[in-house]
Amino acid sequence: MAYENLLLEVRDGVAFVTIDRPARLNALDERTLAELDDAFTRLAGDEQVKAVVVTGAGERAFVSGADIEALAGLDAQAGRELSERGQGVFQRIEWLGKPVVAAINGFALGGGCELALACHVRVAAEGALLGTPEVKLGLICGYGGTQRLPRLVGKGRALELLLTGDRVDALEALRIGLVNRVVPRERLLAEAEALARRMIANGPLALRAALEAVNGGLDRPLSEAQEGEAALFGELVATEDAREGTRAFLEKRPPRFVGR
Repeated sequence: MAYENLLLEVRDGVAFVTIDRPARLNALDERTLAELDDAFTRLAGDEQVKAVVVTGAGERAFVSGADIEALAGLDAQAGRELSERGQGVFQRIEWLGKPVVAAINGFALGGGCELALACHVRVAAEGALLGTPEVKLGLICGYGGTQRLPRLVGKGRALELLLTGDRVDALEALRIGLVNRVVPRERLLAEAEALARRMIANGPLALRAALEAVNGGLDRPLSEAQEGEAALFGELVATEDAREGTRAFLEKRPPRFVGR
């Protein structure tokens, strides 16, 4: 697919995905969703890509939300299908098996907040604004926000945001656990990249297993989730990477992971 609304660049194992519709504050229309789906499908299968940073073009918006004009004429069936498509794209991001860092450079509202929630870690620029204002339009989140937000910040805080439609600034988002860190705007991409590179200095099989254990375990009883963790741990113990990691630790040298 030739991208009209995305920029995709790979540098030394880290892919940078930029939603590139600055004139529309990077709003998510169907074309952009399709391009995100295609990009993350490609990134999942690219062994040279170890992590992904997602951001928005321009200085005003990460993603300002869905394309409101496109929503206005939908009937119930079309609305459900759009929601399911968006959920599928964001689930692909969440289950990529490689770390995905959101670099939130401005407005992250509605679908933009939901995109950030689907990423594994969120770094926000000072002055960024996040929120789920769909109720102000007579709607609710459609791309997983009603489910991911309470899992991240707790039911009470999530419901306050979902029911008021209020925005929170980056520092409040940090306080409630909606973002992981807040940095000066001019340092945003560098900090997000540095965080991604700290992650991929570790074993790629271990990163994938950690993501799978967390994503797959949150909705299961603790005993079942721990069974899943034990199974993943057992698989990792027998890998070349685990042998290399333990040997490097004992030999007091950096490990050289190979992904096997």
